[in-house]
Amino acid sequence: MSAYDPNNVKISPSTWVAEQAERYESSNGTEGTDMNGSPCLLIDYLGRRSGVWHRTVLIYGRDGEDYLIVASKGGADEHPVWFLSVRDNPEVHLRVGTERFAARAEVLSPQEKARVWPHLVEVYPPYEEYQEKTERDIPVVRLRRV
Repeated sequence: MSAYDPNNVKISPSTWVAEQAERYESSNGTEGTDMNGSPCLLIDYLGRRSGVWHRTVLIYGRDGEDYLIVASKGGADEHPVWFLSVRDNPEVHLRVGTERFAARAEVLSPQEKARVWPHLVEVYPPYEEYQEKTERDIPVVRLRRV
C-alpha cells in the first residue's frame, strides 16, 4: 500500500473525467466543480487490488454534514471499480470545492438509501433512470469527515 500523497494519484482513465479532475485540482477547487449544474467532488481512494491511490470525479448530495455519492455507473449491471475499492478500503480523501480533507466511506443500508434517494434524484435526475435500467440495487455511499 502506498502512502497517500494528493499530488501522486492515478487519475481516471476516462478522458472527460481526467480532464475535469485536472481542472478541479489545478484550480484548487474553483473550476470543474459541477457537471451540468450538479455539484461534484474529487475522491481519492486506495485501489483494492493495486494498492495505488486513484482519483475520480463524482456528483454528490448532502445529508447534514455528510456527503453522499451514488455508485450508478450509468445504470450498468456491474458496480463501478471505485465503489468496490471504497467498500473494501473506506478511508478516502476528498476535495470539495477549495477544501481538502480525509473522510470515511460507509455503504448505506436499504432504509437509509430509501430516505436519501429522493434528494439524490433531485440533485441529479438521471439516477432514477439508471436505477430503472438495471436489476442491480445501486449503492449509495456516505462520506463522513474524520
